[in-house]
Amino acid sequence: MRRRDDTITHAMEDYLKTIYSLQAETEVVTTQQIAERLNVQSPSVTNMIKRLAELNLVEHTPYRGVVLTPSGKKAALEVLRHHRLLELYLAEALGYSWDEVHEEADRLEHSISEELEARIDRALGYPTTDPHGHPIPTPEGEIEQSADVHLGELEVGEVAVVNRVCDRDPEKLRYLGALGLYPAAEVEVLERYPFDGPIRISLGGTEHILGRELAQSVHVTRSRR
Repeated sequence: MRRRDDTITHAMEDYLKTIYSLQAETEVVTTQQIAERLNVQSPSVTNMIKRLAELNLVEHTPYRGVVLTPSGKKAALEVLRHHRLLELYLAEALGYSWDEVHEEADRLEHSISEELEARIDRALGYPTTDPHGHPIPTPEGEIEQSADVHLGELEVGEVAVVNRVCDRDPEKLRYLGALGLYPAAEVEVLERYPFDGPIRISLGGTEHILGRELAQSVHVTRSRR
């Protein structure tokens, strides 16, 4: 059974998970981006990055930004596995809505043992995705990478299936859930308004207008055109 490295604190795990998430979104991860995502001051980020670098968990070089080392990525995926399994357990076993599970899992992810993680995994039937459609890393630290696109990137007439939805904003999740934009839902783009305007979509036979920023929160897999 895996054992956590006791030298990695809960705060360090938060940083590693955040850097991993930002690396998937942008080419260069800056200390300012980390500060904004974690809602902390830049000097605090600089000090933490130095500590993580001393532990060989990250590398920080000019113009390249902050990059996880293989050891840092492994630690990030372990806490991410805990987080996403907890989200699914909270939703399926305890009746939490999909807009409530993220913050609750944030509070619990550092505390569960590897034994409890394994039992949750088994009780849920060894799931591969969380309630928002994000892949759950395997116990070996592997994660499936999907070739999806943002809903806002689709052209008029394209049909796609919702793959995953950004889970950081509970209000957005509640709104998207009210529209039915859950993973596996099929959506068609009917119209794109000019000058970076909203898009008009069809979902379950009902039409909706979706702002471009909100559409960027929804990741889809193209189905047909």
